[in-house]
Amino acid sequence: MPRFSVIVPCYQVQGFLRECLDSVLGQSFGDFELIAVDDRSPDDCGAILDEYAGRDARVKVLHLPENVGLGMARNAGLPHATGDYLLFLDSDDTLTPGALRAVADRLAETADPDVLVFDYARTYWWGGTRRNVLAHLLAKEEVFTASEYPAILDLLMVVWNKAYRRDFVTEHGFAFPPGYYEDTPWTFPVMLTARRIAALDRICLHYRQRRQGNILSTTSRRHFDIHDQYERVFAYLAGRPELASWRPYLHRKMGEHCLDILAKPDRLPPADKAEFFRRTARMFRAHRPEGARVDGEVAVLTGSWTGYRLRRQSARAGRAAVRRALGRRATGDGAAPQADADLTVVV
Repeated sequence: MPRFSVIVPCYQVQGFLRECLDSVLGQSFGDFELIAVDDRSPDDCGAILDEYAGRDARVKVLHLPENVGLGMARNAGLPHATGDYLLFLDSDDTLTPGALRAVADRLAETADPDVLVFDYARTYWWGGTRRNVLAHLLAKEEVFTASEYPAILDLLMVVWNKAYRRDFVTEHGFAFPPGYYEDTPWTFPVMLTARRIAALDRICLHYRQRRQGNILSTTSRRHFDIHDQYERVFAYLAGRPELASWRPYLHRKMGEHCLDILAKPDRLPPADKAEFFRRTARMFRAHRPEGARVDGEVAVLTGSWTGYRLRRQSARAGRAAVRRALGRRATGDGAAPQADADLTVVV
């Protein structure tokens, strides 16, 4: 039984796939299996995977008969995993040198927790790299639960910055749903259910920021899937009374997440934004726990679409005024603002 099962779903990434696979197979820690899932990719991904499997026995390839999407492709790999721990690596991302050794050592230090959270860095098409700005949250030495250290949930709630004890995943039946944002109904239930979580303050993965081709940066109604994904999270909580105290947190997180999608210019077709807002507002009202505080950014969800648009327009106008004021001050054109405090804009 290997220490790790690394599951890599593949779809239309032939330009990045070799680098991804090499980053795993070139690890100094070799006790792993790599389960690559060809999600009926129309490019050469399948052939590349077969090539790697032909020369390295640690590579197992699954060719799916039809395209099922990222989450379901990960599910297809799960029954074939035999490792103590599961890692999910997207096929355009890469492990850093020594990552698996560092993860293995930290797991040993912390006596095999249910989940180990590690750090990542974003890598850009133009060559830049930027570390996770919340890396300091991973400096915690002790094993913990989410209740004991809720700050861990401030990290990006994705599947690929964690190692999961396979028996823990099997015991609770965790699986990915179809659709966009499939990480949401995996990571929240996993993190809230785990009895032992550990952290590793080391960059173990490079998260590629593609100039184009990123699914979540595609303008589409598929972004409405976020509502179904949070419904799955709330359904999970409904069946587990011991997690009821998390409802206010997740209620607010759902509102913030949906508003973030709505605010991004490349996600929703303009004609669908009003519908997205209204659906989010209905969901926000439906799942609001009794006595839950609603203020700050999410307060707009208690109002109308028109009110939201006016707020956004006011914020944009305020930011434009700040830029003009700063420009005049930089060039010496006109009177300078009296103080930096005058430039504060509430968004």
